[in-house]
Amino acid sequence: MAEKELLLSLKGISKQYPGVLALDGIDLDIYRGEVHALAGENGAGKSTLIKVLAGAIRPDEGYVEFEGKRYEMFNPALSRSLGISVVYQEFNLMDSLTVMENVFVGHIPQRYGLVDYAKLEEETQKILRQINVPLNPRDLVMNLSTAHMQLVEIAKSLSRPVKLMILDEPTAPLTANEVETLFSIVRRLKQEGVTIIFITHRLDEIYEICDRVTILRDGKKILTEEVAKIDKNALIHHMVGRELSNNFPARECQIGEVVLEVKGLSGNGVRGVSFELHRGEILGLAGLVGAGRTEIMRVLYGADPIESGEIYLHGKKIRINSPKAAVNHGIVLLPEDRKKQGVMLRLPISQNIVLTNLKKVNRHGVLDKAKERQVVKEQIDALHIACYSADQLVATLSGGNQQKVVLAKWLVADADVLIFDEPTRGIDVGAKYEIYLLMNRLCQEGKSIIMISSEMEELMGMADRTVVMYEGVQMGILDKKEFSSQTILKLASGEKREKAE
Repeated sequence: MAEKELLLSLKGISKQYPGVLALDGIDLDIYRGEVHALAGENGAGKSTLIKVLAGAIRPDEGYVEFEGKRYEMFNPALSRSLGISVVYQEFNLMDSLTVMENVFVGHIPQRYGLVDYAKLEEETQKILRQINVPLNPRDLVMNLSTAHMQLVEIAKSLSRPVKLMILDEPTAPLTANEVETLFSIVRRLKQEGVTIIFITHRLDEIYEICDRVTILRDGKKILTEEVAKIDKNALIHHMVGRELSNNFPARECQIGEVVLEVKGLSGNGVRGVSFELHRGEILGLAGLVGAGRTEIMRVLYGADPIESGEIYLHGKKIRINSPKAAVNHGIVLLPEDRKKQGVMLRLPISQNIVLTNLKKVNRHGVLDKAKERQVVKEQIDALHIACYSADQLVATLSGGNQQKVVLAKWLVADADVLIFDEPTRGIDVGAKYEIYLLMNRLCQEGKSIIMISSEMEELMGMADRTVVMYEGVQMGILDKKEFSSQTILKLASGEKREKAE
């Protein structure tokens, strides 16, 4: 067997922020042509390590060796010139420009001082063929699906010579078929000698696509091992530093009376949805991409107009024509895209939490700072939000803690019905368990939850009943005793209930 060629070596990399040691003496070797997983809970240090390699931040201690040459300090231009490319979880595309303009942004081919559109299109087409992506270089990015935007980001990385590509949660917004397309690209790049650092919270993907895995925890490297030599339970144990006896906590909530009743609700491309939600219940909402799960919840929340149907709260018919009306009735939404729709990233934790109920923290129309501190501290303590101060910007929190801030603001608003849209997307296994515990606690306190999830195990592990959708139509409601992957998938694929059973 040929000896592995060392491409990248990190030596004693440390980085400290106020109150947080983000990286603590990281030593790591990455070999040419391998797919190397980087795993760990949110806040483990993965993002900080990426930024060091991208040249976005300078470590306080340590240095980087790349192809045998030592570098005390990286910057973005140096990183790119060495052939290091990062595809971040949040896309960095310009919607109003074409695919080809985005792919070659910053180094667009020119002729006589003008853009050479013929060469631009030709070179973009070469890259798209290389990764087997059937896109038109002249398409506007704003008209692309999320999956195709992800592929444009990869094409952009390949528009310059690349030796090391870092993929940060690349599969988070993708369907199963789209994930397989991405994996095909990764395998092709590996065959061409490109090294991939692959960051994911989906542990099954590590076993499917990666050669080795490095686990970070609290800024420290816990281990680096060949994927074939470590099983999933050991992987989880090293990530969280504790045993998780089960992926899902026991559901011990007492299901009570009907709180919310939806009759024949239509709108936003969804038709005739009917269900009841009980006190203390978690009602799952299942379906494949495009089934209408988020769409019908946006109608219920007042974000999109109701075309027909009725909504009853505690037996009384109510009218919801805006999110404000929904919130006034105690119905709130924790959106799938928490960064854009759930929190204000550039504001501190404290302001995010109290913004939904300023009446609770003011006296005679003036903000009562002491009351605000008390309310915010109660939520930080109750939800175990990991932060060094209530004044910390939400943008600096991990994904799991950002989700807790979204939840905290709605708890301050005294909501009774909480709609969780993909509550654990992009959240690591340990933080997921904490979110599940919080959901159970809310139900024990008499709250009711509607949970949209694309993860079959999450639906079966957390929901008491599940509504299954297909192309905007409700296919059936399953009780917990009826749950099985096969039954849910059949309904979600459009088969009628009697065939599913």
